[in-house]
Amino acid sequence: MNFASVLFLLGKLIQIEGALFIAPAVVSLFYGEKQGLVYFIAAISCAVLGWLITLHRVKEQNYYAKEGFIAVALGWIVMSVAGCLPFVFTGEIPSFTDAFFETVSGFTTTGSSILSDVEKLSHCSLFWRSFTHWIGGMGVFVFMLAVLPMTGAQNMHLLRSESPGPDVGKLVPKLKDSAKILYIIYFGMTVLEIVLLLITGMPLFDSITLSFGTAGTGGFGIRNSSIADYSYIQQLIFSIFMILFGINFNFYFFILIRHSIKEALNIEEVRVYLGLIAVSTAAIMYNARHMFESLSDGFIKSLFQVGSIITTTGFSTADFNEWPALSKTILVCLMFVGACAGSTGGGFKISRVIIMIKSYLRELMHFIHPRLLKNVYMDGRKVKDETVNGVEVYLLSYVLVLIVSVIVISLDGFDLETNFTAVMATLNNIGPGLAVVGPTGNYSGFSILSKYVLSFDMLAGRLELYPMLLLFAPGTWRKK
Repeated sequence: MNFASVLFLLGKLIQIEGALFIAPAVVSLFYGEKQGLVYFIAAISCAVLGWLITLHRVKEQNYYAKEGFIAVALGWIVMSVAGCLPFVFTGEIPSFTDAFFETVSGFTTTGSSILSDVEKLSHCSLFWRSFTHWIGGMGVFVFMLAVLPMTGAQNMHLLRSESPGPDVGKLVPKLKDSAKILYIIYFGMTVLEIVLLLITGMPLFDSITLSFGTAGTGGFGIRNSSIADYSYIQQLIFSIFMILFGINFNFYFFILIRHSIKEALNIEEVRVYLGLIAVSTAAIMYNARHMFESLSDGFIKSLFQVGSIITTTGFSTADFNEWPALSKTILVCLMFVGACAGSTGGGFKISRVIIMIKSYLRELMHFIHPRLLKNVYMDGRKVKDETVNGVEVYLLSYVLVLIVSVIVISLDGFDLETNFTAVMATLNNIGPGLAVVGPTGNYSGFSILSKYVLSFDMLAGRLELYPMLLLFAPGTWRKK
């Protein structure tokens, strides 16, 4: 383990967070809020601390697998600890545990909250809370690779450790250029959503903060009703952009950079993803039809909630706790499936589900025809056996984390529906679950232990499990 390289990277990360604190501080100036002073102090403190850490230059800044995983895991923890301190020092979330939970939920784009009245927060804290979604959506290390002079092929390990999905590759030959392209697309789509919301008459502050939540597929609302108070056209815009941000960003790369719609539409994962949204929306519209005011009301609410859950955004326009059992079951299944790999969405990922199903069918055919050699294909290309094995190992790791987490938080005495969906919602970075943690509830009732377990789940889910799990592996910390 090259501890010096990891520490140097953490120092750079703290400096970046210091720069990011300036945004909510500036917001406070517009609204004349004294809480902004805390964000200014946090910005200066992070800049100084990061500078002190990076005073000692590291000769070798390449990050191999071990350093990449550990740097990413520790980086997200450090970002969350530093990011929660303004909540504590402003007194808006006085408990460190609650503030840490809220900030982890923000950076991991989960949207789970311990707050029962978000409208009591200052504008600058509401902005920071939503801004963490946008920062974490594409990934802080992807941002670092895009803007900092970091070179070396091994920096791919940083990108792989943070990016969602079973396989990570470069869009263009240079990794730095790939990171820039991703952020240009991400930024452009965010601006487009803000403009469209402004055209509909939504206030600027609402447009920006809620677009941050949509882009990062996060789900922090700035009103206690989440998105329910906004107009149908605005809810439809949110629905469309949630779905768009849940699509593999290779889709946009093929269209915008290569000008090839054919290549974009050939992505099997995207076709399955859009088909699943269409089928689920139609099923819920029919199953819960008696709970909607009209056909258009049913379509918008069903599409919105399906888009919100499958992309793991977590916004809500209705209390789906009250929907029929079939509709709730569909939503729980979508919690597991999640969005596309290479998107800002969480969950198990569509690509893994496709590979698992095809692998299962291959093994089934092998029982019937033992001598038949059949490969797994996706997008017309053979899927490597190591990728198939990786999906199976990931599923096992996922199930183990899920089971252990449910057992631990069960000590709080909540019902199984609450406990299971709370872990599902945090591990898949969704936000709301069912029962106590449903769209009208929150996570404030859990114990300190459970909140840290759920915080771990949020980090593990966002970082694809392994970086967080490796923190507990003894071999990780050996120098050789």
